[in-house]
Amino acid sequence: MQREIFDDEHDAFRDLCRTFIAKEVTPHHEQWEEDGQVDRAVWTAAGAAGLLGTAVPEEYGGGGVDDFRYNAILAEEIVAAGASGIGFPLHNDVVQPYLLRLCTEEQKKRWLPGFCSGELITAIAMTEPGTGSDLQGIATNAKQDANGDWILNGSKTFITNGILADLVIVVAKTDPDAKHLGFTLFVVERGMEGFERGRRLKKVGMKAQDTAELSFTDVRVPDANRLGEVGQGFIYLMQNLAQERLSIAVASVAGAEAAVRMTLEYTKERTAFGRPVANFQNTRFELAEMDTEVSIARVFVDRCITEHNGEGELSVPDAAKAKWWCSDLQNRVVDRCVQLHGGYGYMLEYPIARAFVDSRVQAIYGGTNEIMKEIVGRSLIG
Repeated sequence: MQREIFDDEHDAFRDLCRTFIAKEVTPHHEQWEEDGQVDRAVWTAAGAAGLLGTAVPEEYGGGGVDDFRYNAILAEEIVAAGASGIGFPLHNDVVQPYLLRLCTEEQKKRWLPGFCSGELITAIAMTEPGTGSDLQGIATNAKQDANGDWILNGSKTFITNGILADLVIVVAKTDPDAKHLGFTLFVVERGMEGFERGRRLKKVGMKAQDTAELSFTDVRVPDANRLGEVGQGFIYLMQNLAQERLSIAVASVAGAEAAVRMTLEYTKERTAFGRPVANFQNTRFELAEMDTEVSIARVFVDRCITEHNGEGELSVPDAAKAKWWCSDLQNRVVDRCVQLHGGYGYMLEYPIARAFVDSRVQAIYGGTNEIMKEIVGRSLIG
């Protein structure tokens, strides 16, 4: 089905992304998986190519075009290439909106040029060892001293870009009695005393993605690094989570499409009982069902992208629907594609096996799919 949400400039950007990934990412990705993180040089190369900060105004070094379709294109091409290690979508889709909406002019001048050039890699630290999706249970805290600085203490886990990050947006409790109005956002910078990175976490998949534990022990954060207003942190999170969840949905559909595509090619080439696997009725039925489901999901996600571009009109429930449905779909599709590959589907030398382990987390991060269903259910019941 023809996609109608892109124009010629988007198509040119897709070609740019595809060329960049083929040259700068794919040849190195296997080594990065062994290393547990990508080379920082790929970030500065992406910045030079104009892939970072496309929504950032040109005066700060960005692309100057606030259009989520560019974010979606980059995410789709990363997934299509199986390049699960590069954390550009976290940088562009999740962190960028906080910096654009909440930074003061001084903060924009200080951070956005490096954000766009790839010299400042970013992360956001919400999840804690004992909280998971329960953001209101965050225990990391910050107290303001007589000089106006904030003393930050606590720990975070499962932080994407955690090892490489130069700027980390940290969610901390600043008023334990104010419930959801007791949280504030702070930007912690590399080198701040008391800011430590723990172990690089060993994951089932996405092995080239540096996911880490972070700890903060009496970290002195100047008030100039406070992001937005005191006590509004939880509100800011709720305002930005819709885009994060849409980003996951975009990647999920792209991942499902890639799985079907590679499986179709494999079943045409692989023979069993003297004929191609694709010639068996069961194979045709499996492919037909998966292709249909993925096509339907694509239409819904493209509609979500269109609504999100319309002054951020995508609703929280619709973003939740897209996230849980598409990530569940990706996992179902990839599992069925592994089955159609037979024994080779279990071998990591085959892309479908790597897709199998890489895709599982889609239903977990950005808020588990159980939380997504709770959001949708509450919106229906009131």
